[in-house]
Amino acid sequence: MSTQIKVMHTFNAPRDLVFKAFTDSDHLKNWWGPKGWMFEVSKSDFRPGGVFHYSQKPADGDVMWVKFVYSEIIAPEKIVYSSFFSDEEGNTVRAPFHENWPMETLNTITFNEEEGKTTLTMIVAPGSPTEEEVKTFEDSKEMAQEGYSGTYRQLDEYLTKIKTV
Repeated sequence: MSTQIKVMHTFNAPRDLVFKAFTDSDHLKNWWGPKGWMFEVSKSDFRPGGVFHYSQKPADGDVMWVKFVYSEIIAPEKIVYSSFFSDEEGNTVRAPFHENWPMETLNTITFNEEEGKTTLTMIVAPGSPTEEEVKTFEDSKEMAQEGYSGTYRQLDEYLTKIKTV
């Protein structure tokens, strides 16, 4: 079995809207990341080879920088990107929460619409991990799945607000 995290979530919204919420930083800033954390976009270049660079900060902690590098985009069906913890300049750094978290994760998100609802499937896997990184990733699966699920619940709430606008 491969080392990966798989999260599925169904949104009561059309695929085009859910895809736009994932690809437009004006939408992302309203729902992405842990609840109650500050979120700021530094760079948003949504295209293959483009970079999305942002910071997030808990009320009682230090700022964390994250960088996505997009490798495949098929609107509104699929987004593939690599994710890295970074510094403010975008240089890759170790995750601030665990020294053996993989330096890179590969992320594939697919969007399937049926009867006006969109099912998102997200698969996250470490990129070229060491044995220690694989173990840390495996040990963190449940925590990571809960984190993604919480983020998608925030998107559920956000979509109900923008659907009526």
